[in-house]
Amino acid sequence: MTSVNVNGLRAAAKKGFVEWLAGTDADVVCLQEVRAEPHQLPDEAGRPDGWHVVHAPAAAKGRAGVSLYTRREPDRVRVGFGSAEFDGSGRYVEAELPGVTVASLYLPSGEVGTERQDEKVRFMGEFLAHLKELRERAAADGREVLVCGDWNIAHRQADLRNWRGNTKNSGFLPEERDWLSRVFAAEEGGYVDVVRALHPDTEGPYTWWSYRGRAFDNDSGWRIDLAVATPGLARRAVKAVVERAASHEERWSDHAPVTVVFDM
Repeated sequence: MTSVNVNGLRAAAKKGFVEWLAGTDADVVCLQEVRAEPHQLPDEAGRPDGWHVVHAPAAAKGRAGVSLYTRREPDRVRVGFGSAEFDGSGRYVEAELPGVTVASLYLPSGEVGTERQDEKVRFMGEFLAHLKELRERAAADGREVLVCGDWNIAHRQADLRNWRGNTKNSGFLPEERDWLSRVFAAEEGGYVDVVRALHPDTEGPYTWWSYRGRAFDNDSGWRIDLAVATPGLARRAVKAVVERAASHEERWSDHAPVTVVFDM
């Protein structure tokens, strides 16, 4: 499984995404910030051979948008999570595969002191309720759950290089971090941060670096792209890597793909 915020799929397709997709061994690829209608995408990016694809664009043109690429055809697909406010916002799509429900998530980024942060808080409240219901429903069916994507929150100090300078910024606010703790609490959300579980004492591994300055060259990044799984599936994770580009020039997004290998 691989997840990546492509920062505009049309642009990424011209800069290396198509070649990356052709070379990946992943069985499932989750994309965020696609920022395009399906008909606007070139076939090699939006309808590539060998993949079953579902796109969930935002009603607001040129914004958000999530997609799921699967090697086998899903048994069922669902766009949105039953939210009157957010189901048309291009932020969530899930697919049922044998034994597991996989979802691509693009959580709002927010900005302190603006309506964007209020929107993020509303989304978080609705989405945690969905995560609980999804886990319970899947457990009743003998299924696992994997929610991958850009969660736009760094959970711990180890999840961003400059944490001291970001304690009052969206993405590292105490209330956002507390919310993620609730997602991962056994008595509440009941999910596992798979990459952190495999790399418990690592700084990072970072998944997003600003295009400003020399953030990428200095590895001054954030770990905000997460693979979040139910415990049974998390225990089957054997490897997790961030596919960081070899150089700034070789990046096709400001995020890097996050790949997790499961022993199924």
